[in-house]
Amino acid sequence: MQPNTPKILIISSDTGGGHRSAAAAISKGVEKFWKGDSAAVRTIKAVEESHHVTEKLVNLYNWTLRNKQHWMKYLYWAVNKIRPETREFFMKRCIGFCKESFEKWCPHVVVSVHPLTQHIFARILKELNMTQTVPLVTVVTDPCYGFWKGWACEEVSLYLVANEDAKRQLIDYGVEPERIKISGMPVDPKFHEVDEKVAQTARRAFGLDPDKFTVFVNAGWIGGGNIPQIFRELVRGDLDVQAIFLAGKNDELRAEAEELAKSAKFPVKVIGYSDEIEKLMHSANVMVSKLGGLTTFEALACRLPIIADATTPPMPQEAGTVQLISEKGAGILLKHSSDIVPTIANLVNNRALYTSMKAATVGLALPNSTEYIVREINALWKPTQAEASAAASTV
Repeated sequence: MQPNTPKILIISSDTGGGHRSAAAAISKGVEKFWKGDSAAVRTIKAVEESHHVTEKLVNLYNWTLRNKQHWMKYLYWAVNKIRPETREFFMKRCIGFCKESFEKWCPHVVVSVHPLTQHIFARILKELNMTQTVPLVTVVTDPCYGFWKGWACEEVSLYLVANEDAKRQLIDYGVEPERIKISGMPVDPKFHEVDEKVAQTARRAFGLDPDKFTVFVNAGWIGGGNIPQIFRELVRGDLDVQAIFLAGKNDELRAEAEELAKSAKFPVKVIGYSDEIEKLMHSANVMVSKLGGLTTFEALACRLPIIADATTPPMPQEAGTVQLISEKGAGILLKHSSDIVPTIANLVNNRALYTSMKAATVGLALPNSTEYIVREINALWKPTQAEASAAASTV
């Protein structure tokens, strides 16, 4: 590692896939900014790796997300009410791992991409008397008003948020406006608009017809929720389309989807977990998905219209995203799973509607957002005199 390279510690958790994707995008952006020096950034899953109790809570969250999505509103209420990120019970069990990780890496900047992580690192910095020397940055991965109270932490040096709506929520939670900057969502640059030729190549890579209307059914990283039922309804339809079904990390769902695909009247490609979601989005004309914050903005960056799962009320932190794409015309809210076939048939047959939805995606995701986030993180780094001298000696 070069002596003038800052060390960044990213703290996250695999509760759903959005935080994980955000951490990966920022990590990749930091390494690119510092010319591929991989020693500049480290990511830890601070919630589940800290203690077996918090690991069980993460597993409970993901089980509920996969199997009982309609319960998520109660889990959201309980977490916002109990505020585990501020409770001594959890602090005592997690601080050992987190403090050890911090002292081993000795980062110049700590970046949180999860609402349950920055509070404990704020405490660690305070105990080590490093609050003024190591900035704590929070990149909020929920884009709209109504997100978790845990995002608000008075010791955070800088907040980076998706838009004015997210900024307003932090202000209402008591965060000073001068500590908040609008950066857009931390979307990897690989999510971008492609022309029809690239889309055709992507379809061929999945063994599909390069010219046929393609539906990407996204069950998410965890593989579940209401999307499997929507897919069951979809494969019963007689449609002039082809589909890709992403089962995520759910082998049982993948096996079930493969059986269902055999009975479909149109071609269906079933995929398990993938690190190349951008290729799935590039191949698609429309995505059917739950509106996770980051997934939505990845799709918008690809100029991909969305059919949003609204068969049960959206999770509170995602309700604003549902409203956003609906009001802007970039998405259709699917209120009943049985509506999926006529909804897609209408998009296939009504070219004007489809074109207007695709056009509506423009401007909802800020361009170059991850680059902006990385530059804001880097701007907070203040090298010590020794580091500055070492950097000068290499010039």
